[in-house]
Amino acid sequence: MDSSSQNFLYTLFLTLHNITRWLVIIFAVLAIVRAFRGWIRKQEWTRLDDRAGGLFTSMLDTQVLLGLILYFLFSPATQQVFTNFGQAMANPNLRFFGLEHDFWMVVAVVIAHVGRVLSRKAQTAPVRHRAAAIGFSLAFLVILAAIPWPFLSYGRPWLRLFGIIL
Repeated sequence: MDSSSQNFLYTLFLTLHNITRWLVIIFAVLAIVRAFRGWIRKQEWTRLDDRAGGLFTSMLDTQVLLGLILYFLFSPATQQVFTNFGQAMANPNLRFFGLEHDFWMVVAVVIAHVGRVLSRKAQTAPVRHRAAAIGFSLAFLVILAAIPWPFLSYGRPWLRLFGIIL
């Protein structure tokens, strides 16, 4: 693959990964609010509650897939990590993108899926809502901690749209 194709695909997947971040956050908030409201108000578990959790975990899965494609195929940062792991681990920026970000996002996916499975298998509505509320909230906290927010030393822009940075 020539470098212009490589750059185009990197920009494309980076844009998709960035846009999907915001969808993950929106669906996480939706699922968490529904779960806590159902738990606190002792409401029945509805199809909409299940769908909110499904959208959150599905969008999170999509985000991880895009991230893995970036990680293994296109990211210049991870190419540096693969070239010289020891030197990369001494660089906080490379360490974050080569190890920490990926590790914590996989942890968040596991927690979100455990919360979803427990909420779907629970026998009563309050237990379903509680499992979803706890699982999705824990996953969301891990996600928020592992995002490279612009105000961090290794931060990335709020929004990337095919090379346009906002």
